[in-house]
Amino acid sequence: MLLPMTERPAPTEPPPSTLGTATDPAVVQAVQVARLYYQQGLTTGEIARELGLSRPRVSRLLTLARRTGLVEIRIHDPQAHPQQLEAQLCQRWPQLQPQVVSLPAGSTQATRMERVAQAAAHWLGTGLRPRMTVGLAWGNTLDAVGHALTPRSLPDVEFVQLNGSASAYDFSSGFVTDTLLRFARAFGGRAHLFPVPTFFDDPATKQAMWRERSVQHVLELQRRADLLVFSVGSVNAATPSHVHTAGYLGQADLQQMTGQGVVGDIATMFFRADGQSHGVSINARSSGPSLDFIRQHPQTVCVIADPGKALAVRAALEGGLVRTLIVDETTARAVLELED
Repeated sequence: MLLPMTERPAPTEPPPSTLGTATDPAVVQAVQVARLYYQQGLTTGEIARELGLSRPRVSRLLTLARRTGLVEIRIHDPQAHPQQLEAQLCQRWPQLQPQVVSLPAGSTQATRMERVAQAAAHWLGTGLRPRMTVGLAWGNTLDAVGHALTPRSLPDVEFVQLNGSASAYDFSSGFVTDTLLRFARAFGGRAHLFPVPTFFDDPATKQAMWRERSVQHVLELQRRADLLVFSVGSVNAATPSHVHTAGYLGQADLQQMTGQGVVGDIATMFFRADGQSHGVSINARSSGPSLDFIRQHPQTVCVIADPGKALAVRAALEGGLVRTLIVDETTARAVLELED
């Protein structure tokens, strides 16, 4: 019997137990300084005199306010491409909350991934709260996000793996384990791994496994997750999806999915161009959560940094599978340019 592993990693740094809380004196003072600087327009010298602090101390408090998310700086330029693209995405999909990441001219795929991973890491760093449970679907994009996280200790945060990672070639994927543990360590939280096959050979085997108490524990954590974080997989991605390159799918599987009109997946659950999945037979063998569960979840975040995934992203949006989209401007434009 396969047992899910639960591990509480040590935080990467030992911040004071009250850092980031309303009772921490440094945080209280940082908020006071930030209000004077950003809302009242006082200079650092004026703030130092008013509060009886040194100017270097004021500068450090402003840095603390920005680093911990007490202050967020957003530039609203009506002529900027990212804001225009966000408006177009909202017009096409009104329920969507997009964040389009700007890129330098001539950006490579590596730069695109780096910029989007940083934006997603910042979103998580400022959006996560104590005692949240976060469902994570592993993959290249989420691995990049994990590397970009800034450590921030939060009480009782839990990260649960949404789909299995075992294959015939790699029964205990170090790639997936490292990603989950990296997220947990960044926030001083707990990682709940899900060491079941990514795809079962027989749907009946999956149904039997799902009755095991140890597996039901992980499934229950998935069901009560406050937030789901994932990317979208696509065979057309510039950086091939890990599930397509690590031996999880055979040639017969790929041919069958092509015949069934599959264009992408979320957490190894596959869908067609309309974002629907009925008739996609491999999903009966997949360990991922149902697409109906993802569709109905109030807080889902999709992270995309690849114009090769445009068709899959558009399908996910059409199917109502994404609430918040963090995407680079090149990919956003490619999604919008696809014909209906």
